[in-house]
Amino acid sequence: MAFQSPIQDPDRIGPHRHRPAPFIRFQCLIRHLARPEAQRRFVFADIHDLLANLRPEEFSDVVSHGPDVALSPFRANYLCGMVEYAAGLKGVRPPSWTADVAPLREPWFGTDLKNLRLHLLTNSPAPFRRRNIFIDSSIGTRV
Repeated sequence: MAFQSPIQDPDRIGPHRHRPAPFIRFQCLIRHLARPEAQRRFVFADIHDLLANLRPEEFSDVVSHGPDVALSPFRANYLCGMVEYAAGLKGVRPPSWTADVAPLREPWFGTDLKNLRLHLLTNSPAPFRRRNIFIDSSIGTRV
């Protein structure tokens, strides 16, 4: 059974409440990223699924507005990496707000295994590498 996220709060979106449902969903998911760890277990997976299922013509509108909540540097960069990677897959430009997020100062690896770090350094998707995040999968794939 697929996980159905309970994140549906269009009233918290303010002036955007009359936008298409995927836009509101994206904004709700971003707000959910700012919550404590226990309350956001599947948020990145939900963002992944949303971005992966958007058609190129709707993608730019859905991601047109970035976070209006404070995110940790890691969460902000991971979100930007996902959006930039998805934009590349769809053949559209990433939204301008992603350029305003400075890359992480220290590298972050998707594993603690030292012998896999070289693999991650060379095989991570470019938008994540630019943000100093080294992972093995992204939009369209899961581990």
